Amino acid sequence: MENSISMNGGEGPNSYSQNSKILKEAADQAKVFISESVIEILELQKDLKVFSIADYGCSVGPNTFSSVDTIIQAVQNKYKTQAPELKIPQFLVFFNDHVINDFNTLFRTLPSGRQYMAAGVPGSFLGPLFPKSSINLMHSAFSLHWLSRVPEEGSLTWNKDIISYPRSSNQVIEAFRAQFFSDIESFFKARSAELAPVGLLVVLLPVRPNGTHSSDSRIAHIIKCLSYTLADMVQEGLISEDLVDSFNVPLFFPSASEVKEVVISNSHLNIERVEELHFGVNPTSPGYIQFCKMHVRAGLEGMFCKHFGQNLTDDIFDRYHEKLEDFCKTSCSTDLAKTDNVLLLVLRNDAC
Repeated sequence: MENSISMNGGEGPNSYSQNSKILKEAADQAKVFISESVIEILELQKDLKVFSIADYGCSVGPNTFSSVDTIIQAVQNKYKTQAPELKIPQFLVFFNDHVINDFNTLFRTLPSGRQYMAAGVPGSFLGPLFPKSSINLMHSAFSLHWLSRVPEEGSLTWNKDIISYPRSSNQVIEAFRAQFFSDIESFFKARSAELAPVGLLVVLLPVRPNGTHSSDSRIAHIIKCLSYTLADMVQEGLISEDLVDSFNVPLFFPSASEVKEVVISNSHLNIERVEELHFGVNPTSPGYIQFCKMHVRAGLEGMFCKHFGQNLTDDIFDRYHEKLEDFCKTSCSTDLAKTDNVLLLVLRNDAC
């Protein structure tokens, strides 16, 4: 999936840069915890000339720039308040995402007054990207719920008429769940090798509340509304049924406790802090449906264009707006467990 998952590039009305406000709100909530944790947890190194930061799954901005600024300001404050005798190192930031990410927009919109040097690192963050023990602070926000691939069961009817896992068979749900845990274990394994001995790893990830079923995720059901959109278009002869049956969105939303278990199982990492945050968007607020539609479009349009054709994209997402309106009127919309976010702050231990 590395060559098919990419947020909408550019700075136009359907771009990720113009439609990532919901993620910005969550990232803004996380800023205070990140700053506090840098001050309390991060260990300063004497004679460190370059402080390396990596953002895994950076997309095209502007959220990645805001997160990097928060990190750098916190590190600088720590040097000034706790070790004024030490010289503050230079900052080098590595922006990582899939090879088809719009790095042109990312680097064209870099803040002019930034206090760091920047480099792009294309490639999957599920595997190694940097030399061992080379990164002082790692950051990844809203990336790990994307799967490396859709589970393959060898049949078009495996998840027939549905493009996501909610309300699917137990077989489908378990396949998505297993793929997620395989991917996230690979992520933490790679990061544990790249993280400096006294470095810090920060992960912000959308999750469903603890104790809920794997399919009880509001965001996953919002995406499932696209299935109903496509079903109507099949009935009207605009899209073939086989084309819909062969398409699945590679997303999975775990619980916070499940993510913690994966980190704990890695003998090279220790969890230092966990914070459960909440999306600030009110589903009953004016403009919520349009807000959701544009957010989903910014994330999924590239895959839809590749699979169904670019000429159908506007029609698909116009119809999707109507399905979201219908969904928000149902009891299912209000009864589903609300999707929250978990913020993990992790250190590498001496076992490395």
